[in-house]
Amino acid sequence: MTGHADTYVAKRVTAEAAVRMIPSGARVVMGLGVAGPPALLRALAARAERGEVDGLSVYYLLAFANAAPVLRTDLRPRIRPVSLFHGALERKLDLEAAQLGLPPVDFVPTAFSQAPAVLSRQVDADVLLTTVSPLDEDGCFSLGTNTDYALAVSRTARQVILEVNPAMPRTRGDCRIPLDRVTAIVENPVPLLEVPPAAIRENDRAIGRLIADLVEDGACLQMGIGALPDAVCAALEDRRHLGIHTELMTPRLAHLMRLGVVDNSRKTIHTGRAVFTFAAGDRALYDFLDDNPACEAHPVDYVNNPTIIARNDGMVSVNATLEIDLQGACNSECVGGRQYSGAGGQLDFVRGASASRGGKSIIACHSTAAGGTASRIVPRLSGPATTPRNDVQYVATEYGVVNLRGLSLAERAKALIGIAHPDFREALEREACAGARLS
Repeated sequence: MTGHADTYVAKRVTAEAAVRMIPSGARVVMGLGVAGPPALLRALAARAERGEVDGLSVYYLLAFANAAPVLRTDLRPRIRPVSLFHGALERKLDLEAAQLGLPPVDFVPTAFSQAPAVLSRQVDADVLLTTVSPLDEDGCFSLGTNTDYALAVSRTARQVILEVNPAMPRTRGDCRIPLDRVTAIVENPVPLLEVPPAAIRENDRAIGRLIADLVEDGACLQMGIGALPDAVCAALEDRRHLGIHTELMTPRLAHLMRLGVVDNSRKTIHTGRAVFTFAAGDRALYDFLDDNPACEAHPVDYVNNPTIIARNDGMVSVNATLEIDLQGACNSECVGGRQYSGAGGQLDFVRGASASRGGKSIIACHSTAAGGTASRIVPRLSGPATTPRNDVQYVATEYGVVNLRGLSLAERAKALIGIAHPDFREALEREACAGARLS
């Protein structure tokens, strides 16, 4: 920090002093996931509780427990959450709102790749609140686990308020905020939030093995979050020379790098380096990322740009869905008429992998939901088409994998019924026949 000490000290304040800089009515962008700044968010919630600020809109994507202080029903309308991707917190808030006769959490439909433009231009954010690593010798803060949309917002927001945490890894790539762009600095040396892995069940392992059979040596991987992508990674430990170009860096992907299964040697761009836009997992993952020359963090409008993705030969994307209809369209974000998650980067990577030379786009799901009482393969979607039928390539359940590319509607229905749970195949066949007669 030599040469920057005076400026740094002048901008260093308490969390309480920092949030007093935020005016009522401000449009605030909060760091995604692990980067949600806990000290700043607690101080902002306390200020709202005292009635000292009103009419704030807090925009974000994928909130974890560190964001809970400001995502509260009792703080509305002083703090209005605006989500670009729902998780457990928003689902809980929506249940509370329904019981009180209030509207659900506001939601902005968008692809993850568009989030930087949405937040920095359309929303025109006033304030960025996020967690960073300590200042480096060049006078910059690394965004660590979360470059995603934060870098773009840091360049346009009227106020950039950072929570500096030495537990945040200093990552390499295009992921730094210069000190002269920062309004206020709050130091908070606490353990970084960790995300426990989802339990891998036997049907996850079955799907993981089927998908792994599609992955050749030298392929470049994108994996989503959860037990299914983790099961795929577990089934890839005998591969060689794999690469990584993914929105999310996970402990399982890092494990493949440690094993030497992933060496990024055959990547056609960023050769030798794993590229990601955000990371979530355990302390071992954060330590692995810290100043690791084999990993690079870049903004999501670069990482998730389908044209950039497609430049990786042999790109394999693996993403989960909630339901898929008999024509191949996927709803990956709504359940029972309510927002459950979001589009995220699914369509970004479906299109990017499909355009890659030798690439494969794979949508995976269990064959059933609701404890086996409902089929995930359905006659008609109950929500939006997150991934349109025109874009879907491979679909995998524990009963098999089908490639829908080039199949007619009748052939698609037959193929998808073949990988549905046996208990639902007869009913799906009746629906398919009825649909064919109507058309």
